[in-house]
Amino acid sequence: MSLKAGIVGLPNVGKSTLFNAITKKQILAANYPFATIEPNVGIVIVPDTRLDYLVKLYNPKSVVPTTYEFIDIAGLVSGASTGEGLGNKFLSHIREVDAIVHVVRCFDDENITHVEGKTDPIRDVEIINTELALADLEIVENRLGKLEKKAETTKDKEAVKEVSILKRIKEGLEQNIPIRLLDFTEDELLLIKNFNFITAKKVIYLANVSEEVAELGDNDYTLQLKSYTEKENSSVIVMCAQLESELASLEDEERDLFLKEVGITSSGLDKLIFATYDLLGLATFFTSGADECRAWTFKKGMKAPECAGLIHSDFERGFIKAEVMSFTDLENAGSELKVKENGRLRLEGKDYLMEDGDIVYFRFNV
Repeated sequence: MSLKAGIVGLPNVGKSTLFNAITKKQILAANYPFATIEPNVGIVIVPDTRLDYLVKLYNPKSVVPTTYEFIDIAGLVSGASTGEGLGNKFLSHIREVDAIVHVVRCFDDENITHVEGKTDPIRDVEIINTELALADLEIVENRLGKLEKKAETTKDKEAVKEVSILKRIKEGLEQNIPIRLLDFTEDELLLIKNFNFITAKKVIYLANVSEEVAELGDNDYTLQLKSYTEKENSSVIVMCAQLESELASLEDEERDLFLKEVGITSSGLDKLIFATYDLLGLATFFTSGADECRAWTFKKGMKAPECAGLIHSDFERGFIKAEVMSFTDLENAGSELKVKENGRLRLEGKDYLMEDGDIVYFRFNV
């Protein structure tokens, strides 16, 4: 599955520095607005110790971890929805992502320019959220302008239904309520899917702090942000993007040792990666053997044939059965043979709901 998370925020809040750390790439991270003009794209590996275990067990010729894209989108400013600061171009990039990482500046530094004059995380969040809502509102109003007359004159059921949904969205956006906080049925969600509404996308907030605060966990700014985001049930990850960028250049052992020395239990990047992965409702199953150990991303709630289709469409079309064992059972037993002897290898049919950590061999016939 091709999945994308977009990094957004005001200029100079640490987006490009964060992106450097995530992808271990060195891109332009300058102290002036719009250092990033075209979106930078990086493939991110989702850390998974289970795959490491399988590699040691099978010693395969090939290893393929699960991944998704992080996209660094240039800084938005007040007025972006009307084109201010190249806003329209940047907003179009955000429409293409599956989830949003909203970076918020939660540190003071007189050497780093703040486009609004001083640090104020709530104001900054509201500037971005307002611009995203206005961008969606424009699309809604344009569509209603074309559809309302048709719905009134023809009484076409689909048109009437779409108008009703769009009016509800319009009312919400005018009150600065993002689409993701409105209630929709599955059919309604399907109907609005093609609009690629920005405020319909799930959001995680990243509080970018100084190194000292990262070690402590919070400051006044992060506490304000956490209180604010509680109303939309969104998570806040606190990290120092600059520190993470420096850590990204170290070998894993050096990094782990440094984190231990400064009293940080786990990398902020790992927390962000897991949080965004979970935010999208994703899980992982594995295929393992001497040729290849591979992690596959799937959406929670998918059945075995759908997951088989992620490997190849023929697997789904000709699905017969799935041989399944859980990673926990394999780890406890120590080998596939022991799993079988323990009676923990299962044959599952078309209605089987895949679970995170399943190790699967799909039987199919086309």
